[in-house]
Amino acid sequence: MTDADELPVWPGEPESLVVAVDTGDRIHYLDWAGRDAGQGDGPMPPLLLLHGLAQTGWSWTPVARRLRSVTRVLAMDLRGHGLSDSPRTGYDLSSLAFDALTVLVANGYGTDVSGAPAVVAGHGLGALVAATMARLQPESVCGLALVDAGWEDIGEATGQTPAEFERSLGDPPEVLRSMDAFLADRRDFDPHSWDADQERAARTTVDEKYAGHVAPVARDHVIRGAVEAMFDYQPRPALADLDMPLLVAVAEPAAPDDEQARERELALREMLARRAAAGLPQAVVVRFPGAGHSLMRYRPRDLAAGLRDLLVDSAAGYHRS
Repeated sequence: MTDADELPVWPGEPESLVVAVDTGDRIHYLDWAGRDAGQGDGPMPPLLLLHGLAQTGWSWTPVARRLRSVTRVLAMDLRGHGLSDSPRTGYDLSSLAFDALTVLVANGYGTDVSGAPAVVAGHGLGALVAATMARLQPESVCGLALVDAGWEDIGEATGQTPAEFERSLGDPPEVLRSMDAFLADRRDFDPHSWDADQERAARTTVDEKYAGHVAPVARDHVIRGAVEAMFDYQPRPALADLDMPLLVAVAEPAAPDDEQARERELALREMLARRAAAGLPQAVVVRFPGAGHSLMRYRPRDLAAGLRDLLVDSAAGYHRS
């Protein structure tokens, strides 16, 4: 894997942009620009970053700051998250994937505008959306990164129903009593990695109310719809015929004998075996021992290095387009 120290950290700010999808809903994204910011004809394909459930595009900031030195970097807010609109419907994976494909189209990428394909990296829910994009429009995606999700059936992995999973997501009242309390809770996940970028990312996930308490930006119907989509996701057909470079980034916070860790490992091995049997490009698996789910926060240097290698591996398909 590329030495992470080779990737400089850009101190600037991205441009905040909005694109309307075919339903009229507005989708917000951050354009970090980068080496390929002009015409999409540089040495590397562009990179689209998709966040996890109840997060926003700002969660990718530590990675985007490093990879904009390599290529054009876009990070979007999924429907119902951040500054994107929150319609009552459209939280199935296909709808979310077409939103993301529209962001590519708005920037001149993808088969719908006879543009170059992109590498798409998704974290959590975003990994499922990224895989769905690649299945729906493989000509628009020349490389795929599944960041701690996407290779497993979430019901099998967690042993929960969608309703049980949804109930496990909420913050207790004491965390939501004020912005200070909310930020302190997020900081305490890992004080070492907390900085101004992490604070901004956290702030974008909540609204501060008149009385001083905070409430999640992603409303109940958004979370419910997204969770149902996550449980509907079937990794076997989703990944069965994706003939493109694939990076799988695995957070390993638990001991290897943890039951959920074992289930995840078995699902990963099954996915790798199916791809090998089908003659598909073998996935590159990068493991992060001792790291929690939010790899963009806990291990941004190493994750950025893995994504840079994926960009290099995907460049051949990019230039054939």
